[in-house]
Amino acid sequence: MIITRSPLRISLGGGGTDLPSYYENNEGFLIAASIDKYIYITLHKTFGTNFIIKYSDIEKVNKIEEIKHPIIRESLKYLDIKETNIEISSIANIPAGTGLGSSGSFTTALLKAIHTYKKDIVTKYELANEACHIEMDVLKEPIGKQDQFIASYGGITSFTFRKNGEVNVSTLKLSNETLYNLQDNLLLFFTGYSRKASTILKEQNDKSKSEEKAMISNLNYIKDLGYRSKEALESDNLRLFGELMNEHWVHKKKRSNGMSNPKINDWYALALKNGAIGGKLIGAGGGGFLMFYTENAIKLRRAMYKAGLEEVRFRFDFKGTEVFANHD
Repeated sequence: MIITRSPLRISLGGGGTDLPSYYENNEGFLIAASIDKYIYITLHKTFGTNFIIKYSDIEKVNKIEEIKHPIIRESLKYLDIKETNIEISSIANIPAGTGLGSSGSFTTALLKAIHTYKKDIVTKYELANEACHIEMDVLKEPIGKQDQFIASYGGITSFTFRKNGEVNVSTLKLSNETLYNLQDNLLLFFTGYSRKASTILKEQNDKSKSEEKAMISNLNYIKDLGYRSKEALESDNLRLFGELMNEHWVHKKKRSNGMSNPKINDWYALALKNGAIGGKLIGAGGGGFLMFYTENAIKLRRAMYKAGLEEVRFRFDFKGTEVFANHD
């Protein structure tokens, strides 16, 4: 049995500039961090003659083409799997649709499992690129490259998205003190809302493709915030980083009417009154997790708990997508 896992992620600045509709004309830049919440994939041969696919549904089919799960079907086709006596299962610490990049994590973990099954050697860059190809080129999802790359690489990492589609990867240079303080002072709270990222990203994608001035201007500003956030983190100025998060959220909300809602706005305002320096919704928006930077975690936790929000505590992950177990 092969078990692989990919970490989920949080965005730390510049998010949204990783879509081809933007970076093919302007180049994109963002910072992301992987966290110790994972998607696990198990793959093993069975004694039967069918594919058995287990996720939120269970499938038992004779041919790859009959698999309903699009990412599993296209990944098996892409890597030219011939056998049919294979069982694939997935399990996650956090449900999909919550803004933590679960689709990209799922795809990288799945591809890593299939490569391991085939005894292939695949680099982190190749793995991320393949995952992007499956989701963006084959399945035509209007998404970007952030999730696949941070899931594959892990750590606290910046990505530059070149006009030709290449991605430059660079680990942030953080002191141990800054790393530990950042980890302790970033708090995640679940809003209770789930949504499909592609719904909101499609609006951004369409506007970017048509080169709508307001959208391009907004993303240019967000990209600059990404650069400034990197500088703040690498210069040990976490308070400035928190302030930039707030500035980011103000501009992010302008990209779509579906980015936030009155309840989320109320929670955000409450957080700012109770120790948060800045924050934002993680992912495309519309729901999922609110993340805040604070220097008074106890006060903020108490306020959010009284408001009915559940906190998910985390640590950073520095391994990225990996083979967790491999037993013949």
